[in-house]
Amino acid sequence: MKSTVETLSPTRVRLAVEVPFDELKASFDAAYKKIGAQVRVPGFRPGKVPGRILDQRVGRPVILEEVVNDAVPKAYDEAIRDNAVRVIGRPEIEVTKIEDGDVVAFTADVDVRPEMALPAMDSLAVTVEDLSVSDEDVDEQVAALRDRFATLTGVDRPAENGDVVSIDLEATLDGEPVEDGSATGMSHEVGSGQLIDGLDEALVGLSAGETTALQTELSTGEAAGQPADIAVTVRSVKSKVLPELDDEFAQTASEFDTMAELRADARARIQRVKAVGQGVQASDHLVEGLIESVAVPLPDSVVTSEVEWRKHNIVHQLEETGATLSGYLESEGQSEEDFDAELRANAEKAVATQLILDAYADQEQVAVTEEDLTQHIVMQARRYGVPPEQFAQQLSQGGQLPALMADVRRNKALALLLEAATITDESGNPVDLTPLRSGPGTGAAVASAEGDASAEDATEDDGAPDSDEAAAVPTDDSR
Repeated sequence: MKSTVETLSPTRVRLAVEVPFDELKASFDAAYKKIGAQVRVPGFRPGKVPGRILDQRVGRPVILEEVVNDAVPKAYDEAIRDNAVRVIGRPEIEVTKIEDGDVVAFTADVDVRPEMALPAMDSLAVTVEDLSVSDEDVDEQVAALRDRFATLTGVDRPAENGDVVSIDLEATLDGEPVEDGSATGMSHEVGSGQLIDGLDEALVGLSAGETTALQTELSTGEAAGQPADIAVTVRSVKSKVLPELDDEFAQTASEFDTMAELRADARARIQRVKAVGQGVQASDHLVEGLIESVAVPLPDSVVTSEVEWRKHNIVHQLEETGATLSGYLESEGQSEEDFDAELRANAEKAVATQLILDAYADQEQVAVTEEDLTQHIVMQARRYGVPPEQFAQQLSQGGQLPALMADVRRNKALALLLEAATITDESGNPVDLTPLRSGPGTGAAVASAEGDASAEDATEDDGAPDSDEAAAVPTDDSR
């Protein structure tokens, strides 16, 4: 087999491949076997019809078509290996010549990883915010714990912010009850903003037994986006009674004997959380700096695929809540053109990030071990709340293992970059990334930096609802 590579652009090549007939014996055997099993010829058992008879019965062109369909994908894969082409998309294949008894020729246009000039890893520098834990941070943590141990006492007065009320709700649209739009005896903290818009304001000042009405747009169901009338009846009003912040509370709410020990532990916990946040910020800033400094030619078809994938997920998620994209954009005051432009910008950032990390992974010869893959699967399975074995099976059946391995490889490349980079805070102090390296933070940082449409950052990245799937540059084996 002969093959050549022609560069069409920094991100696209054309493979020209010629396969002589003497290398097609396996494909001919497979074609005769497949077609022979479908053809009934008197005097021959199914699957045992000689090739020359099949040529006469079904026609040589039919045989050749089956041979080409079998041989071309194999020859394409071989040409990629022979020429060390780093493919990141699906090929557009055109058969250019079929000369019976001589040669089969075809071309394959395909997107490839572009060449790029990478900064030396030890030349990278990142600045992150200072890490500080204030007394107010600790007070907020302790207040949240205190609130969990509050008791409720019935009061004979109108509801105030912070009270817990039992309410009945009934929604109607044009005088007709809304399906699944009623609730009885629902517990709600006034001022929490956890139910419908305008409810907390309507509840303040109401006593037990009193009813009020408000109008608000429905957020879910078939009538989502339409203004509905909501009738609210207060059944009871209870006031929160918070425990005293003393040593007795510390012993009840924690394993500590004194409030001083509890506050010290709260401060240490906040310190650890902020340290991980510092590491994630370092990762984000590092990737943002690389995107700005490295010229990355972007394969248009890959970016387009990424945009379509992201938009599909957003639309699907909206549909699950009974909403539509047009309704969502209207509620956000955003045009579809602006939404598409923002979506494409985020997709371009994601693809550029992935290509840069792939290039560093190639440069540093990063490999993915079975242990790496297993750890990542366990972590992702925990995130989605499914057993690791089930999650791995779903990935395998969906053909997503190659994409997952690519994500793990990028995570490892980013970890190497963070280790080599000079990372300081705004005060000039070196930053210890041990909290990031020792936990699952690196993976989260990569997802955030890539602008992937994960549950944590889809709203920020796309200006759209969350999506639980991770973005990845498509390869021959993914998507």
